[in-house]
Amino acid sequence: MRGRATPPPSPLPQRDGVDPVRVRLPEDPDGKWPTVRDHLLARFADAIGAEQVDAMLAGGRFVSVRGAVTGHEPYTAGRYLWFHRDFAPEEPVPFPVGVVYRDEHLVIADKPHFLATTPRGRHITETAVARLRRELALPLLQPAHRLDRLTAGLVLFVVRPGERGAYQTLFRDRLVRKEYEAVAPYAPGLVLPRTVRSLIVKERGVIAAREEPGEPNSESRIELLEHRAGLGRYRLLPATGRTHQLRVHMNSLGLPLVHDPVYPVVEAEGAPDDFAHPLQLLARVLEFTDPVTGEPHRFESGLRLSAWPEGDGLSSGSGRTPRARHDPDKRP
Repeated sequence: MRGRATPPPSPLPQRDGVDPVRVRLPEDPDGKWPTVRDHLLARFADAIGAEQVDAMLAGGRFVSVRGAVTGHEPYTAGRYLWFHRDFAPEEPVPFPVGVVYRDEHLVIADKPHFLATTPRGRHITETAVARLRRELALPLLQPAHRLDRLTAGLVLFVVRPGERGAYQTLFRDRLVRKEYEAVAPYAPGLVLPRTVRSLIVKERGVIAAREEPGEPNSESRIELLEHRAGLGRYRLLPATGRTHQLRVHMNSLGLPLVHDPVYPVVEAEGAPDDFAHPLQLLARVLEFTDPVTGEPHRFESGLRLSAWPEGDGLSSGSGRTPRARHDPDKRP
């Protein structure tokens, strides 16, 4: 079987740092779609309405490599179309995206709490990748991995699309040392450090992940760094990268993270973000050997968790100190 040909480059530019949607017209052995319009209605009318699909066609918003597409054109399987979505108004996340390090290959960003890494669901333009593309004038920038929207800290972005696979492979093969910091209740009777292993199950459309009996697919090392006033500051070292893994493991120990809206109890969906009370979880350190240059890297976040203020008085989801650093001489 022949592999699918590489899609041509988009004829549409980005909008607000967001790529256009690419659609490949699938095979139609039964002839259900005589025209392009017939397929687009079958594909999108339930989501946005037939009138909106027709309006987009009339406005020339669906394009191919040859230009705007009209609805009456004969359907051709394998053809590529592009269009821009209509962006719903988004509440701006009132914290900047820091840049810890930048070279011709990568950008190490310091993502604030509440900002999604990539467009998803109702978060499109208010995402780290869209902001960085606009602010750094790097339209081809792509993340090599993803950090949960409510978690702050370091994210690796790749400047050149052709090199993205090499950096993604680092994360896939667990060649990146990741260190997190969290604030949670202090439990005097809990013996730490310890390694937690469990089977975590995350169902599509369900907010919370859960642990079930069975062969573990997740592993985290939990260390207590210090404690005061009933709270502890913890170092979390994930060996795997399951969705919500650290939050699930801390909750299973009876140590739910401060301001966690999901564990142990899922708060009401659709509630506005409470920017004054960010989830107390921070991706503090990334350590790896660059797969393109061979250079050893160690990066540290300049953010601090608001529930554990330091003597300098800086705080929270947007609090930033000058301590972010790149240590090129320290090997992972």
